[in-house]
Amino acid sequence: MRLLLDVSAVPARPVGAGRYVLELARHLDLATSGAGSTPLDITLVTRRSDADRWRDVAPRAHLESVMPDSRPRRILTEQFQAHHLGPALGIDVWHGPHYTLPRRLAVPAVVTVHDLTFFDHPEWHQPVKVRFFRHAIRSACARAAAIVTVSQQTADRLRELVDPPAPIVVAPHGIDRSRFHPVDPVDADPANPAGPNAPAERESASERELAALRRVGVDRPYIAHVGTLEPRKDVPRLVAAFGEVLRRRPGSELRLVLAGPDGWGTEEVRRAIVEHGVASRVVRVGYLDTDLVASLYRHADVVAYPSRAEGFGLPALEALACGAVLVTTADTPMAAFAGGAAVLAPARGVGALADAIEHALDPSTAGRLRSAGPVAAAAFTWETSVARHLEAYRLATARGSRGA
Repeated sequence: MRLLLDVSAVPARPVGAGRYVLELARHLDLATSGAGSTPLDITLVTRRSDADRWRDVAPRAHLESVMPDSRPRRILTEQFQAHHLGPALGIDVWHGPHYTLPRRLAVPAVVTVHDLTFFDHPEWHQPVKVRFFRHAIRSACARAAAIVTVSQQTADRLRELVDPPAPIVVAPHGIDRSRFHPVDPVDADPANPAGPNAPAERESASERELAALRRVGVDRPYIAHVGTLEPRKDVPRLVAAFGEVLRRRPGSELRLVLAGPDGWGTEEVRRAIVEHGVASRVVRVGYLDTDLVASLYRHADVVAYPSRAEGFGLPALEALACGAVLVTTADTPMAAFAGGAAVLAPARGVGALADAIEHALDPSTAGRLRSAGPVAAAAFTWETSVARHLEAYRLATARGSRGA
């Protein structure tokens, strides 16, 4: 099978859907090598300046670095010109992993729909994005030969809103276990970090991580949040709940660490920090690389991910895999995969979120959740996700192109 995967929308510092595309490309590429490999020929369509990154991600893939670097020109090129690549390259199936497809594709196509918040919560997005993605999602789903969603909730809502003619394949995200794993149980013992006969490099593993965190301004104890500062993440409510937790714990040295890039909604977060009088206790570290994010999860007292809606919620899953004590939102995909391995809070109410954080800080609760998290996360692998994507590609090629 000759697959074209359009990776041109992934920014230099990927989060959310961008992380999904990176891991999908990496693991599709891995699936083509070794014993029992998948007969798959992969072409990645990248931005003109972005070839080196993708050559490292998927070294066996063919690269077509033809997309403009500027976002408006890239979108126009994708929508009105990129369709020529399919026939020119002899492609069997085109995958648009970020909601959109070219308008006049002559080859079977798969599109990934991550969430439907552009329809359900337009107030969480910039108006120009709402208009574009509402149209793009409807258009892509009408023309796709198969659709991928990253959770059952998104699949169900897509059927309600769009009722697409193509089959929907649910392909949850996975875990990069080389990075997202718990602290070694011996290394975690503060009295004897690695045992009397352990090698020196193992003895210092946690200390090296803690030193790296200190270099970006993070000291224990802390509550961590990882994600773009945007309205759906509900960070202002988290800031308010953190202030309430501090009022309940006079003398506490607890900090709130906000990791992730600025988005549409950063000003509201800044106002909340000032309004609730926690400026001296909130540490904003910006975008962190993946290894440092994993360290942040491993050493946090609590990881708080109170997002009101997600297609999947990969940061919450990765936190569980690290043995973090997770607080997240009820009735979301995060609650579905966490099961009993997280403290769940309603999507509204500062006091309720503060109560959930307090519960998570309780030593007996924390001990139980640190053990339960990796067990809950173990079912999610990128290998399984790739298998589901391959199913979508086979469905698409069997059904053929749906035209313009």
